[in-house]
Amino acid sequence: MPMRNFSVAVSDPSQVSAARLGLQRMARDLDFDEVRAGRISIAVTEAATNMLKHGEGGTMAARSLCRGEVLGLELLAIDSGPGMASFSHSSTDGVSSTGTAGTGLGAMQRLSDEFDVYTRRQGGTILRMGFWNADAVPDPGGYETGAIVVPKSGESASGDAWAMEIHAAGATFLVADGLGHGPDAAAASIAAVEVLRRNPEQPAIRILDIAHSRLRATRGAALAVMRHESAAGEIAFAGVGNISASMWDGTGRKSMVSHNGIVGHNVHRSEEYRYKWPAGGLLIAHSDGIETHWDLAAYPGLANCHASLIAALLFREHSRRRDDAVVLVVRRRN
Repeated sequence: MPMRNFSVAVSDPSQVSAARLGLQRMARDLDFDEVRAGRISIAVTEAATNMLKHGEGGTMAARSLCRGEVLGLELLAIDSGPGMASFSHSSTDGVSSTGTAGTGLGAMQRLSDEFDVYTRRQGGTILRMGFWNADAVPDPGGYETGAIVVPKSGESASGDAWAMEIHAAGATFLVADGLGHGPDAAAASIAAVEVLRRNPEQPAIRILDIAHSRLRATRGAALAVMRHESAAGEIAFAGVGNISASMWDGTGRKSMVSHNGIVGHNVHRSEEYRYKWPAGGLLIAHSDGIETHWDLAAYPGLANCHASLIAALLFREHSRRRDDAVVLVVRRRN
């Protein structure tokens, strides 16, 4: 199914309603029944309200999930507020710093099927809530995937996109940045995603070459294709343009080589490179809406958190704020 994304900046009470309505629409599109959709509405209202009260506002971002036949929704509540010294204490029912009932954090944990958090004193808070339209949470398989897509301020569509396809050899991941902004940029990145959808078994360099042909009718895009070949424990990487991709192995970051050009218009050189992907290692790719000078070691404990929390923090701390942004983080689980 096509990936669905939604985001809203929460800086005043009117945007709490916008966040709730946006998530309600997503829940309907993903076949959530009324009870489960109601849980999402309550959770997003609590999260957005908490961001205004305690976190000085922030960003709500959501994406659709799909594991086999089961559909889901992931919600990220991202703020740069004072953070919490102890989440377990702050989330205890009855504990409040603003004189309220103090049940919001506990309620969000109880309402969601999956719940993760990254917070520290004076370091802001990021909450992740996962909801599924079935009784049991489906197995995530061999990859833990986290992502965030946020359009440039004032734009309704993001020119950045990502995709993932599982295949017999492992999985292939794609990150695209359509030239410019708005619907025309989105059309280019969507066309690139469709190339992967139609050619999941092809080598990374072949997908890049097919995309170069298919994107001629669009503005063109920067593109990175990352094919994991599990038997070899390697990533085959092919990239053109300003998508930054790297491997984090717990000790440092190894950047992948991308060539200059615009897929669909002027690709002067395309090559495939190979990089080791150790079990537990993090594959991280993002568009140039995110600064390239970041270091996970600057955020204690973050590298061990859910991949979506890592993606959200890189967006919060390193977004250029004047461009579309996509961050993809994938942890190899076995």
